[in-house]
Amino acid sequence: MRDRLIAALALMWVNTATAHQIKAAMTTVLVDPSNEQIELMHRFYLHDTEHAVEELFGEDTDLFKNESDRNRFAKYVHNTVELKDETGQAIPLTLYSGNIDGQFFWVIQRTPMPATLSHLQMRHDALRDIWPTQVNMVNFKTQQSVQTLHFNGDDSWLWVKFAD
Repeated sequence: MRDRLIAALALMWVNTATAHQIKAAMTTVLVDPSNEQIELMHRFYLHDTEHAVEELFGEDTDLFKNESDRNRFAKYVHNTVELKDETGQAIPLTLYSGNIDGQFFWVIQRTPMPATLSHLQMRHDALRDIWPTQVNMVNFKTQQSVQTLHFNGDDSWLWVKFAD
């Protein structure tokens, strides 16, 4: 009887520990030619991020107390996101920041606006190497419209086309 109670409590603890993981992230890509840059703002749920950094860097990782751990996660995101122009040429991104704000971990990337931009190709694999069920939703905002890409399953490179 005691063994069953311990097993039931352990199962409840495991379910509670993973119950709050959402395994979804939101990215906003601001495409504004008048600003002369493209800005990528990645928003991860902090609870997911805490679990991810333990998987990536070990259990001693502490996003709250250790700035280098925050920087390591931001660099991880930076290395899992890429843009290409309509010719397939890589668009180099610069990691601007990675920080905690409320219940979210934000990673900001920037790049100068290409001379011509009618299409963008994007890869967003952040956390998808840890959790196959991770979904990364990306909203591309221009002055005229918002277009959305969903990275899930086996998605690798997806395209967005801007109005001519």
